[in-house]
Amino acid sequence: MANSFGHLFRITTWGESHGGGVGVVVDGCPPRLPLTEADIQPDLDRRRPGQSKIVSPRKESDTVQILSGTFEGKTLGTPISMWVRNEDARPEAYSEMAAKFRPSHADYTYQAKFGIRAWPGGGRTSARETVGRVAAGAIAKKLLRERYGVEVLAYVQQVQRIVATVDPERVKAKDIESNIVRCPDPAAAQRMIRLIEKMRRAGDTVGGIVEGVARGVPPGWGEPVFDRLEADLAKAMLSLPASKGFDTGSGFGGILLTGTQHNDPFRAKGGQVYTTSNRSGGIQGGISNGETIYFRVAFKPVATIMHDQDTVNVQLKNTTLKARGRHDPCVLPRAVPIVEAMTALVLLDHALRQQAQCGPAKG
Repeated sequence: MANSFGHLFRITTWGESHGGGVGVVVDGCPPRLPLTEADIQPDLDRRRPGQSKIVSPRKESDTVQILSGTFEGKTLGTPISMWVRNEDARPEAYSEMAAKFRPSHADYTYQAKFGIRAWPGGGRTSARETVGRVAAGAIAKKLLRERYGVEVLAYVQQVQRIVATVDPERVKAKDIESNIVRCPDPAAAQRMIRLIEKMRRAGDTVGGIVEGVARGVPPGWGEPVFDRLEADLAKAMLSLPASKGFDTGSGFGGILLTGTQHNDPFRAKGGQVYTTSNRSGGIQGGISNGETIYFRVAFKPVATIMHDQDTVNVQLKNTTLKARGRHDPCVLPRAVPIVEAMTALVLLDHALRQQAQCGPAKG
């Protein structure tokens, strides 16, 4: 169960970084949705390694195959299985890590939990696991876009101390994809790229923030109490490798305001309710209010660095480790499509739950 996510639209990912491949099973996809590999591949291309000078140089085409759940180019309503072959595994680069734990990585905790681990590439702790999430998320994004009119986007909002100026209400996909760091603020993007290149040359890493946006979500999606929409988004984002924090709407910045300053006034026009500000981030009481949903995810610097570090080995003896292999100096550019995927999975699941319980949401 720990490898599955969602309720009515449910995914289970599988595979290890240096095994035969990675993939996902999607259960609960509505039938008769036109779907081929061409609908999935663009998002996997945005996630794959080797796509630019500021990401891992591992060479993977990440070519997806749909193994089940479709017929004559349409979904059947049965489980959809998809897989991507691992083409450029180099387990020999990780041989020293078979006996030593990387600091701040999951090597030690997986060993402590299971008593065994797939040490090449970190096995299932590797971000390569997210291939399945992105493939499933592409289906969710298509359904949200075509059946509900919902657009899901994400972009790099901050790298270390470099902060972009972006309006989540107006940002466009073409602006996000206009540069290799996926920041729609051109001036900030160039500074970010230079910083990430500097970290790569130094054998070090850097973190930052990805902002997620969902526009067109109708009022009524979400659940009270435990399955609040923002709670499910938080779980989705904090399940991502290297994620360390989540906030939505005004987030932690809201503590600097008074209630008078923070509240979003309601108005009505043409039978529709709207708010004149959006510090709630499109969610109130765990349920969407019809405004744009926006949130931020903080990602730490990648734990695997090319410097000598103190650690322990599998015999629990003190030692040192200088990592080798191919790693991202910053996860943020490749995290953008992953954040989009997880956002879409949460929203589609709640759309189906709303429809099942209450019928189509009304504005």
